[in-house]
Amino acid sequence: MSVVDGLPFDASKKKYILEVLDPILEEMVSDVLTEVPKSPHDFMIQWLRKRSGVGTTGAMSISAKNKKLKQELAQITGSLKETGAALASKKADDPPEEEEEEDDDDDCDEIPESFKKSEAQLGRARQSVSAEAYGQWNKKKEFTPPSYPKTDDQKKRLKETLMKSFMFSELEAKDVETILMAMKEVPLSAGTKVITEGEDGDYLFVIETGSLDCLKNIDGSEKVVKTCNAGDVFGELALLYNCPRAASVVAKDDCICWQLDRETVNHIVKDAAVKRRTKYETFLKSVTLISGISPYERSQIADALKSESFTKGETIVKELDPGDKFYIVEEGTLYANKKMPGEGDKRVMNYKSGDYFGELALLKNQPRAASIIVESDTAKVLSMSRVSFTKMLGPLQHLLAAKADVYDNAGVPGN
Repeated sequence: MSVVDGLPFDASKKKYILEVLDPILEEMVSDVLTEVPKSPHDFMIQWLRKRSGVGTTGAMSISAKNKKLKQELAQITGSLKETGAALASKKADDPPEEEEEEDDDDDCDEIPESFKKSEAQLGRARQSVSAEAYGQWNKKKEFTPPSYPKTDDQKKRLKETLMKSFMFSELEAKDVETILMAMKEVPLSAGTKVITEGEDGDYLFVIETGSLDCLKNIDGSEKVVKTCNAGDVFGELALLYNCPRAASVVAKDDCICWQLDRETVNHIVKDAAVKRRTKYETFLKSVTLISGISPYERSQIADALKSESFTKGETIVKELDPGDKFYIVEEGTLYANKKMPGEGDKRVMNYKSGDYFGELALLKNQPRAASIIVESDTAKVLSMSRVSFTKMLGPLQHLLAAKADVYDNAGVPGN
């Protein structure tokens, strides 16, 4: 039995904190951070009264309805902005605010300045990938992707290459098969120019072997700004964002690339990205930590998550290993195992769908406090890199830190 502030702290109190107090406190702190009231004390009292329904039964019902309507309106508004911003982006002349790119997989194609909106104009810094908007004015046509015959060896090699890319790694099996058959092999000899800066883009390329230089016109001369190697994708941003090529790409040596056309990208890759986002946004609404943030912030988190699958007995994180990811349990059950002096391995925590772990190692830059092991036959977790965690969950840092302190005091690993 541990002691907190001079009081005995047994397992039942830990369980009470985790199962009863945590969900309430997380929601309340999230609302406080959203509203930032001048008098937090009065705000929390009113919040608790509304939640308990004391003397505000009718008002609470109306308030709950208003809140729901506001959330629905915000989601609809976000969708309209998503479509409107894509159409308006070509007319933008104002320079955007600079921001640091976090994804090392970005190719040498950048979105040109004239195709970006400032945060003040859009309410955010950069447009996410969105599906084409269809309606009476824009009928969606039947699409038959191209198909190029391939040997089993070619398909195997191409699939291994595609799975290294963030654009294709999470497509469903049938979509991966469609992409595999739609890609055309393009051998390139050293010195061949594949993309010319300023031109429109009709294809993206995946590199199987060799390397290519990205060159940009700077002060009247072309300078190498990046080198792409096997497994890299280049040329995709001109297709996803409908903007001209921002750099030229030249084969540095003899290469084999796979070419994919704009139509297939629009029908398969874009649609899959939007379906994936919708699925994760719906799930994130059930995660207590994230449910209280705005629809747009939630959509950004959905874009940053990567799905990982495990089977019974597998270790997702290992005690004392360095921490570089944050996790949310999507499916299945897990448990935390910790080495206790004189006791050996001890089960100290259980996790189910909607629970999260891994934040302590990222917040405090320390090794994992416990091992997380899969208990169910299979399990799926959504992971987020350290960079994305810091960037996306910034508004919730205080809440996460407060919970980490409670865990420390109670002897429970936040991992």
